[in-house]
Amino acid sequence: MAPEFEMESELAPDLELDLQIALQQPEDFALPAQVDFEQWVAAALEGQMQEVQLTIRLVEKDESAALNAQYRDKEGPTNVLSFPFEAPPDVPLPLLGDLIICAPLVVDEAAAQGKAQRAHWAHLVVHGVLHLRGYDHIDDADALEMEDLERKIMAYLGFDDPYKDEGAA
Repeated sequence: MAPEFEMESELAPDLELDLQIALQQPEDFALPAQVDFEQWVAAALEGQMQEVQLTIRLVEKDESAALNAQYRDKEGPTNVLSFPFEAPPDVPLPLLGDLIICAPLVVDEAAAQGKAQRAHWAHLVVHGVLHLRGYDHIDDADALEMEDLERKIMAYLGFDDPYKDEGAA
């Protein structure tokens, strides 16, 4: 039985999504449509925000690796980077932040994990938006909380548990 997750329709955000496709050959990827990205973002927001502005930038491995090195001091590309925006207290802005998603890694990881690409795209968007909302997985308790919420959101969206095969012996 899927975990319960319900989005209150009256609290669905007024979403302004800037989808940037910075890929040399975007036709090489089965990119989801703008409306898919919007649906996944809205589900991850769970009605928590009325008005939201967000950028999702789809990049190649070299751009992901450069940003990963610059902002996380880690070598190589990563699947998703989250950059939350924090407005000064006296400046109310609906800007949530930016997500950088490495399209080649989405494709590679989906194949390696035996997942549909669409499901992996959805999971990375949900995961990234939860980071923008302040969730993290630095310690075990926080990781369990975040993963449980991801499972509920993914089930709500009609996808399988993104963690179902982890830890299987």
